[in-house]
Amino acid sequence: MTDRPTRTTKTTRTETAPRPTAPPPIANAPATNPPTTNPPLVPLRRNLRFQALWAGQASATLGMVIGDTAFPLLVLALTDSSTAAGAFGAVQMATTLLLGVHGGAVADRVDRRRVLIAADGARLLALASVPAALSFGPPHLAHLLLVAAVIGATVAYGGPVRLLALRSVVPPEQLSQALAQDEARMSGAALAGPPLAGFLFGLGRAVPFLGAALASLLALTAALVVRFPSPHASGAAGPSGSGAAGVSDSGAAGASGPDAPGAGDSGAPGERTGAGALAGFRVLAASPLLRAALAVLLLINLTGAALLLPGMVLLREHGTGSAGIGLALAGEAVGAMAGATLVSRLHRLAGPGVLLLALAWSAVPVPLAPLLPGGAPTVFAALFLFGLGIPSMRVMLDLLVFRQVPDALRGRVIAATMTLLTAGMPAGTLVTGLLLDRSSPATVLVAISALLAAALLVATASRTLRRAAWPTAGTGRTAGSGESGRTAASAGTGASAGTGAPQD
Repeated sequence: MTDRPTRTTKTTRTETAPRPTAPPPIANAPATNPPTTNPPLVPLRRNLRFQALWAGQASATLGMVIGDTAFPLLVLALTDSSTAAGAFGAVQMATTLLLGVHGGAVADRVDRRRVLIAADGARLLALASVPAALSFGPPHLAHLLLVAAVIGATVAYGGPVRLLALRSVVPPEQLSQALAQDEARMSGAALAGPPLAGFLFGLGRAVPFLGAALASLLALTAALVVRFPSPHASGAAGPSGSGAAGVSDSGAAGASGPDAPGAGDSGAPGERTGAGALAGFRVLAASPLLRAALAVLLLINLTGAALLLPGMVLLREHGTGSAGIGLALAGEAVGAMAGATLVSRLHRLAGPGVLLLALAWSAVPVPLAPLLPGGAPTVFAALFLFGLGIPSMRVMLDLLVFRQVPDALRGRVIAATMTLLTAGMPAGTLVTGLLLDRSSPATVLVAISALLAAALLVATASRTLRRAAWPTAGTGRTAGSGESGRTAASAGTGASAGTGAPQD
């Protein structure tokens, strides 16, 4: 009898024993959220804001190239003066250079969308004034030179904003791909613009300017329809209220980090440059890597501008007609269009300094192409091979310079870079003209190639360029000399504006 209660009690305890439970939460312990995954990136082709801006800017570029060809033809037809025809381009370029620094400052201090609308609208009115004047008779040369000044001003103020507008609607992971597509826009316009301008001019003197005005109207429409963030817009917020970078209509998040408007990474170049219109030049001068890279790019620009005239003269002496010369000079644009697909591959091969030097050395034999057998096809092939690397150089410039500065300073840095690189073009043309007065075209071309090679020997000896590496992911800073560009490329994350290897 005494054993049963005991067994019953034991059994009851076993049945009523409490089940294991989670320990009570510790006071003041940080809350843990379930892991979240970022939504997949929308393909660039479905980013409606980017594609609309790109289409508008492609129209603007095509209209500019048509005008660059049609205006000298019109001036020649009206005045029969080569000097007057050259004056149009000189006034346009001089205006761009004079106002370029102020244009960068405006891009950093004023609502960028309004600046772009004003620039496109001014260019539309200037271009439309030419066919309007032609309807009453031959326009005065002073009118055409005034139009040249207006167009030059729109380049100075609209140029930096166009670059900033495109990057503001593209996430950092796709920025290099977007820039490669934008390079295709420029190359396509350079290829199609001149022959299209000649064809339209044959239909009537006013026709190419009507076409250029229509292209400007399309660009203005895109600027009016597409809203993109600006650090000085009302509230400094994107359309969706997600901050200055905003979210694109296609669902792609805007840029963050160094690319976000108003971002001021303490490690980014330009943090101690201060305000002022010349702040962009101080940023470039403060970095040994940027000074060396821009010097090499300036050499390439000088070479390209210098070889144009003697190359054309030599081809003509060998019996090549105008159509053949135009076809030969189109090689660079065709190569650049093809090179837009090679950007990520070339960037994976080496660090930025080594790649830049390799592309620059590929320009050394180009001035010698007119001296080789084959004539125009040989020149076309040489320019095509060099043009393959142009998109990679442009994206490289963006990686090393534009992405490494805060957005509030980026407009001035872009304007300073454009001013420095553009200034080399008239200098190269001037030097070539002086040399052609004293030497044969063949001698001038050999001298250009030799001078470029000598300058590149000095640049190649610089450890700053040879040891440069792609910016490290997530930091926005350029990696140290021991960092390999291929290492950054193989990571394949593309997670930030500082990612070294562009993604396809």
